[in-house]
Amino acid sequence: MKIKLTMISVWLVLLGGILPLLTGCYTVPVTGRTSFMLVNSEEEQTLGLQAFTDVKKETPVSHDIVANARVQRVGAAIARVSEYPDWQWEFIVFDDTNTINAWCLPGGKVGVYTALLPYARTDGELATVMAHEISHAIARHGAERMSQQKVVEAGGAIVTGSVSDKNIETAKAAYGVGSQLFVMLPYSRKHELEADRIGLVYMARAGYDPREALVFWQRFSEINKGGAPPEWLSTHPADTKRIEQIKLLLPEAEAEYQKTRGAK
Repeated sequence: MKIKLTMISVWLVLLGGILPLLTGCYTVPVTGRTSFMLVNSEEEQTLGLQAFTDVKKETPVSHDIVANARVQRVGAAIARVSEYPDWQWEFIVFDDTNTINAWCLPGGKVGVYTALLPYARTDGELATVMAHEISHAIARHGAERMSQQKVVEAGGAIVTGSVSDKNIETAKAAYGVGSQLFVMLPYSRKHELEADRIGLVYMARAGYDPREALVFWQRFSEINKGGAPPEWLSTHPADTKRIEQIKLLLPEAEAEYQKTRGAK
């Protein structure tokens, strides 16, 4: 029996339409968005700690005193102004000259790779990246993606059960590709842009000029030019879109920055 494209499309449209409407019990700070959660905070933080332990076993830790002091200084400043200053925050510099990246796991476990540091020329530019990553954890984006994946897997079971055995693998393949392109990846890009907004506010509250975020991303865009996949195949928004949004968000962040300067 030939699988009708319309049947698969119906499931994809239903899944894509239902996910945004499902609401959980978590309100994202700064943006006020209500997110759908099937993973509780305790489970999320346990998984984060396990992942953090694994990374520390697999990747050498940098002993560069200057780099560590810088990451600790910037990270602590951002953590203090977040909604969870009482998390057991850890900031570690990993000795990896090929991975231009940083991340923050649930519970406040932050990793910064040495390859990133030359691109973040000032503390404000480093705060741009670290505040962005910390925002992912505060917004519980990882738990939200895990929750979405549970729904995607449940939807896959429904599709599999709705076709003949002969076409099960074809249905799984079609649903897998569709869910990634039309559900999971757009949600991931949505998370990136939301983390940009929250991160700008956090870095401003921590005393870093949010205009440095624009400087960082404009320079990084030039470095990254030609190396990124098309946005529709990427988990991250195109650099041009990110820069344009940051320009629009700067007034909100600058207002927070002026509050901080006025308090000094």
